[in-house]
Amino acid sequence: MAKKIMVVDDDPAIVEYLVSVFKDNGYETCSASDGEAALGVLEKEKPQLITLDLEMPNEWGPRFYRKYTQKDEYKDIPVIVISGLAGIHLAIRKAVATVNKPFDPQEVLKIVEQTIGKP
Repeated sequence: MAKKIMVVDDDPAIVEYLVSVFKDNGYETCSASDGEAALGVLEKEKPQLITLDLEMPNEWGPRFYRKYTQKDEYKDIPVIVISGLAGIHLAIRKAVATVNKPFDPQEVLKIVEQTIGKP
């Protein structure tokens, strides 16, 4: 079974870019444009890892993170914060990594491989 990564970001260009980087490297993907939609996608797709933007409409990344980690079946899914906000390393303390936008796709891939392994 392929490893699945969920990309949560309100910028469609970033979602498309990350999805293509992950697919090109053998991962399955799913995505959501904000934290509100992400809960439904999470329950349907059951990804092994989440990349999460912080500042989004409807529901911010940290609120989505709090909601999904309160559910036993999802609480151990690792998250990589990818955001343009300052101080992002403080937003979600249990994130496996924080990456500033603009980001190097090879750096993100390296973090993914270290966290969930190669596909």
